[in-house]
Amino acid sequence: MEYAKMTPAQLEEEYASVSRRFAELKGMGLKLDMSRGKPGREQLDLVSDILTVLSKPEDCVEEGFDVRNYGELTGLPCAKRYFAEILGCRPEECFIGGNASLNLMYDTIAKAYTHGLLHSEKPWSKLDKVKFLCPSPGYDRHFNVTKSFGMELVTIPMTETGPDMDAVEEAVKDPAVKGIWCVPKYSNPEGIIYSPETIDRIAHLKPAAPDFVVMWDNAYCIHEFEGDYVPFPDILSLCREAGNPDMVFEYASTSKVTFPGAGISVMASSEANLKYMVSLITYQTISADKVNQLRHVRYLKDKAHTLELMKKHAAILGPKFRAVLDALDREIAPLGIASWKRPTGGYFISLDTADGLAKRTLALCKEAGVVMTSAGATFPNGNDPRDRNIRIAPSLPPVAELESAIDVFCVCLRLAALEKLLGKQ
Repeated sequence: MEYAKMTPAQLEEEYASVSRRFAELKGMGLKLDMSRGKPGREQLDLVSDILTVLSKPEDCVEEGFDVRNYGELTGLPCAKRYFAEILGCRPEECFIGGNASLNLMYDTIAKAYTHGLLHSEKPWSKLDKVKFLCPSPGYDRHFNVTKSFGMELVTIPMTETGPDMDAVEEAVKDPAVKGIWCVPKYSNPEGIIYSPETIDRIAHLKPAAPDFVVMWDNAYCIHEFEGDYVPFPDILSLCREAGNPDMVFEYASTSKVTFPGAGISVMASSEANLKYMVSLITYQTISADKVNQLRHVRYLKDKAHTLELMKKHAAILGPKFRAVLDALDREIAPLGIASWKRPTGGYFISLDTADGLAKRTLALCKEAGVVMTSAGATFPNGNDPRDRNIRIAPSLPPVAELESAIDVFCVCLRLAALEKLLGKQ
């Protein structure tokens, strides 16, 4: 029965029962982590044979170039071809980086701040105010990158088809609005795939700021865990055709394909943008790890081979997501105290409690030994105005631990809801 339909006596009885269960869980001394979307040990073991791909000195020569030496600032040509096939863009539009695409994103914003982008009249640090659009719920690390440079974060509501484009189109009329964060496929945390109409409207934006930038983090472009691979349009060509060739920077990596701590990444943009960025990066580094670039290309080969590998990842991830969703369906759905998305790819489940329950639920989880992403983290400045969104990351724990963790979560959510209904908070 839904909690809202229970009598006061029924609520008190339920509260006593759930409180006893919570006390039992606290007494178990659990230490479970669902705070970040890390691949589990089984996934890392799946790809560990990548470490032996380059075993002899002659293996380190590619197209006549010894990857152990200096050179190739923008990345190996074979790595550019690999990512171009994955993303659907052109090799000459790719810059290959180290293990973290986040570092490339941060560097793009840092360059805008210190030097300006290709079409900037002046560095952003010289402006009175810089605003950045943050579709929410969204990725806390994105928001914190722009926040770290003192930018004003503007919340844009997420819809079932991506960012609220009416709100975006209105916001970009302000010349102080310099960009927008986007996770277009299996968005973090809601698992939404931007609709063709949303993507088209983004490509056709007419911002007042000539250096407005779409930060297109395509982190989960090949990361299905249910069903077949979902093809996705190339944002670079769409922006080019819409007359905005320099408006977008796209990012991706192999962080959840091979090793998060030792993968390779890509920044894709117009040739004009890359030429400008390279003119600044040339003073910063000689190149990323080209041995690792070659190791990945030799191991992953091409898009078709990579998609076959991703099916093996899906076989590991799918049961974990189903364990969480099945528990929510069984323990929470009948109570009417929360709703959630059912993603088919990516690394997260987004759950909305009834208003005012997220912080209390997660505080109770912490008491019982389960660590999760902080309440509010999916909104700019950590401020969820309705205190309801919770990001669940099922990927790291083994299924048995995950079942224990979600059991704790369900009990804590029930207890938080009952406390509020009974005025015990």
